[in-house]
Amino acid sequence: MNLLRAAATVGGFTLLSRVLGFVRDLAIAAVLGAGAAADAFFVAFKLANMLRRLFAEGAFNAGFVPLFARTLEQEGEQAARAFAAHALSVMALLLAGVVLIAELAMPVLVRVIATGFDPRDERYRLAVELSRLTFPYLAAISLAALVSGVLNGLGRFAAAAFAPVLLNLVLIAALALAVATGASAAHLLAAGVLAAGVAQFALVFAAAARAGFALLPRWPRGPERARLRRLWHLVLPGAFGAGVYQLNLVVDTWFASHLPTGAVSYLFYADRLVQLPLGLVGVALGTALLPLLARQLRAGRIDAARHNFDRALELALFASLPAALGLILLAEPIVRVLFERGAFDRAATEATAAALAAFACGLPAFVLVKVLATAFFAREDTRTPVFVAALCLGANVLVILATIGPFGHVGIALATALSNWINAGLLTLVLVRRGAFVPGARLRSRVLRLLLASGLLSLLLWALRAFGPAPDSLGGLGFALAGGAGGYLLFARLTGAFAFSELRAALVRAPAEPAGAAARLDRAKTA
Repeated sequence: MNLLRAAATVGGFTLLSRVLGFVRDLAIAAVLGAGAAADAFFVAFKLANMLRRLFAEGAFNAGFVPLFARTLEQEGEQAARAFAAHALSVMALLLAGVVLIAELAMPVLVRVIATGFDPRDERYRLAVELSRLTFPYLAAISLAALVSGVLNGLGRFAAAAFAPVLLNLVLIAALALAVATGASAAHLLAAGVLAAGVAQFALVFAAAARAGFALLPRWPRGPERARLRRLWHLVLPGAFGAGVYQLNLVVDTWFASHLPTGAVSYLFYADRLVQLPLGLVGVALGTALLPLLARQLRAGRIDAARHNFDRALELALFASLPAALGLILLAEPIVRVLFERGAFDRAATEATAAALAAFACGLPAFVLVKVLATAFFAREDTRTPVFVAALCLGANVLVILATIGPFGHVGIALATALSNWINAGLLTLVLVRRGAFVPGARLRSRVLRLLLASGLLSLLLWALRAFGPAPDSLGGLGFALAGGAGGYLLFARLTGAFAFSELRAALVRAPAEPAGAAARLDRAKTA
């Protein structure tokens, strides 16, 4: 499996999803603005979306993929297929119960996640209605996450990476229907979330069936139950550890709900902009790196695992540092060009831009956490990130309490960024102390060179804003972004921060032949 090629596959479809997500968010901003209906929908969407990110991009993938890969490697396809089918059956039953209980307790759940919503207020009533529509999405997307883990374990990333595209397409269609018919846009969006979850599950299930892994319901017996217990022991703590960023956002929403109307929406729109580089780089690298590290560590190829881990860190910083600088220095024009229309006014632009710049300060840390956590998950250790996540959540709350008074919703965004830097630092420290991460001379040199190239980029962006076309229009913003991207690539080349010959070689080099049962499976599919 070629790390860069696999990451490029995931990243390419993630980019398509994020672009469509921007189109979706632009339409939501124009139709709903930042008022009560928008706040209510974003609370409902956050409930539905949080577990999608925790499971599809975090805990379940982290726990399931190494166990599935080990079973496939050591016991063969039949045992791996049985393990996946048993896990799917048990999860479906558990999720049915969770959804039923949540639907009955939805008024309480909304009060927990948005305590500032007055039960006598229209925002609260609408949030409860919309959350009841969106919550079953969790069942569909959690089952889709399991099937996606099967595909990732087989080295097949395309279908699972494409699945989020369906969500954005369905929500865009729901908004178009609302505009055409005059129906409630918030209600149609909430119904669209559920419909998209069903479509995503159908997509990955069909892809797994084509790969020879049609997961028909099978109840586990005897020895299989021990394997499933091991899976849940990995997944349940990992849902907290791998999802610290998402849990921080829940804390953010809790505090933001106590601020004036619009604060929840400002943070949502800003987070959506940060999600583009986070998903494109962090999620793509983490998804591609996990099965590769798990196989190499299990085979005793420690040097190869360390090499791939170092290269993943290089790629993470190479992409996230310039993205963070661009979002910080061009925050207001980016928000103005993308969102300021219809119900989204200049005041909303300024408030969202301030939150965006604050979130972007932590963007490199967000991406590094995705990569660093993979080193634990590949070793079937999801408990250490739990402890680190608990510390970071505590730090997030303390910083919010200190900053929300003078800075309002911007203080919430700053606290989230700082907590993720703490997370990245602690994960690195633990890996180094355990000897699982020994930064090589090349990595240390590249990091310093990347910092130098990023410093030169910040000067270039300042000059482009001061002397180039005003970035308040699509053309002016495009000029600044293109100039910044071109300048950064030049600076990276001149400083030796990144070797583009290595990039080309990695993309064209044939992936290594996988070992054991996985190799037999690949050869059978090719024959």
